Amino acid sequence: MVWNLFRLLVVVALGFLFGKLASKLKMPAVLGFLIAGMALGPHAANLLTQDILDAPSYERLISVLECGMGLMLGTEMVWKRMRSYGIQVLIITLTESLGTFVVVSTAFCAIFYLTGVPVFLGLIFGGIALATAPAPALSIVTEYHTDGPVTRTLIPLAVLDDVAAIVVFLGVMSVVLKQTAGGDIPASLIVLVVVFPILIGLAVGLPISALLRRTENQKGNAALVLLGILAAAGLTMAANTYCMPFPILNFMLTGMVYSAVFSNRIPEQQLDQIMTLCTPMIGGCFTLIILNLGAPLDYHLILDAGLFTAIYILTRAIGKIGGAAIGARISGAPTTVQKYLGLTLMPHSGVSLVLTGIAISSLTGSFSQYGDIVRGTIAAAAVINEVIAVFLARKGFHLAGELEAAKPIPEQPAAGESLHPI
Repeated sequence: MVWNLFRLLVVVALGFLFGKLASKLKMPAVLGFLIAGMALGPHAANLLTQDILDAPSYERLISVLECGMGLMLGTEMVWKRMRSYGIQVLIITLTESLGTFVVVSTAFCAIFYLTGVPVFLGLIFGGIALATAPAPALSIVTEYHTDGPVTRTLIPLAVLDDVAAIVVFLGVMSVVLKQTAGGDIPASLIVLVVVFPILIGLAVGLPISALLRRTENQKGNAALVLLGILAAAGLTMAANTYCMPFPILNFMLTGMVYSAVFSNRIPEQQLDQIMTLCTPMIGGCFTLIILNLGAPLDYHLILDAGLFTAIYILTRAIGKIGGAAIGARISGAPTTVQKYLGLTLMPHSGVSLVLTGIAISSLTGSFSQYGDIVRGTIAAAAVINEVIAVFLARKGFHLAGELEAAKPIPEQPAAGESLHPI
């Protein structure tokens, strides 16, 4: 246990060094973190071993950090700031997520029909393709202090996109299970995926906000907010364990709802002071989460990538970029959002790998042979796409005019300065 903890600390320290090196080379630090995860993970140096990745204590740590990332998201969802573009975010989320599902599913259903593979497998690819890994793009937001319509739209959309992905995926799995095992996923499960994080966020956020309004002690308030994160993450873990057939609840959604509750119930000046103290913790969350995204990725798969992988990456990009552009246009979003938001939605590992595991486990009996098609395609796409996606996300912010060229965000913002001024 102690040895594994030491190895994990060494990995985090090396991850910071990789990030600093990437910044020196005028590349996003997040790319350094991703490469460090792959280089130090079980498929390369094996400093971050598979045993560590599979350990329940490590999985719980990552869940808490994902909930902590919700602080960045929820504290920007102050109603006074959001009311002018909140409906836009919902419309764009629907068009880019459903658009991705339609494009990817249609392409693979056609391919599988022509090659004699069960057509419903195409729906699995479409369901997995919806998922976006928000950490890489949001890490660029914090590193370069981006601000503008694209950034403001991306922040709430980052979590809503993953929620939409999980809901659609569960619907797809209802169809798949009928084909493979004669089973079904109850509609109540799909509802609970959304309802549980919201209820937990409210249950923790309301009493925490009441306590925050009673004191002006900055350090005490920051500590209280972090205790709330632990409570919210703990309740979500319990719901995942005892109320769900498999752990699929979104911890970032819980953290976002929790922090959005107290953010809208305390003065903005107090909120800025709290976030000034919490910013270093958020940076730490990003680092370890992105290392965790990179660790399971096997760089050898780049050499084994085939036609299915190329089609998957291309059709997913068409769905994300095209769907975001359509939704932005329908909702009257600014031109920069219409043109460049889709580029920030390319990161894909994380939730997609979890959904892949669930899909493969459903392919039983005579259908088990098709699990390798799903596993190989998604795993290879995750490796290739993740590296490309970081550059595309940064380019999207640059083209939108929201990237402060070669000027990383200070690690310690001045007192009273918001993490993401909106």
